[in-house]
Amino acid sequence: MSEIAHSAQDYYDRLNSLAEASGPTFFQLSAQLPKQGRTNIPLAATSVMSVVLKTYASEGENALHAHVNEDHVFLILQGAAEFYGPGGQTWRAGQHEGVLLPRGTFYSFRAIGDEPLVMIRVGSAIDVAKDVTARIHPDGHAMAGDSAENKEVPLVLHETRWFGANAGG
Repeated sequence: MSEIAHSAQDYYDRLNSLAEASGPTFFQLSAQLPKQGRTNIPLAATSVMSVVLKTYASEGENALHAHVNEDHVFLILQGAAEFYGPGGQTWRAGQHEGVLLPRGTFYSFRAIGDEPLVMIRVGSAIDVAKDVTARIHPDGHAMAGDSAENKEVPLVLHETRWFGANAGG
């Protein structure tokens, strides 16, 4: 079973470790759901692609940002999200819906509704020599994914609530 990455460095290290595998990588979609905060569970990666299971507590969110070295897709497995663009645009996506975000696209989102948001995030690197986890604020400065600026809050997990393979407890 894959584990939660507890920092930006842990996330980056896990993706790099997964990318060292040769041949197919099989994984399960299973996560302990958060009461507060968000989780990133790296599942599989190559030097140019990553698959991450992400969970967000109801109302969990992040700040407006763009990824400069990665195109990525969010596919919603549970719950719903409201996405925001830099000009005040708003889009909603629910279960079995998704969005593709080309590199350089500024966006933010938050979970909406009463249940935790669960998404698969598939990313594709543009330049393997550069950091795929790099993100920027609309004014151009670097912004860490696990920073207060990106609305990171302490993670609190539900003791018995799971998504996926462990959903029964």
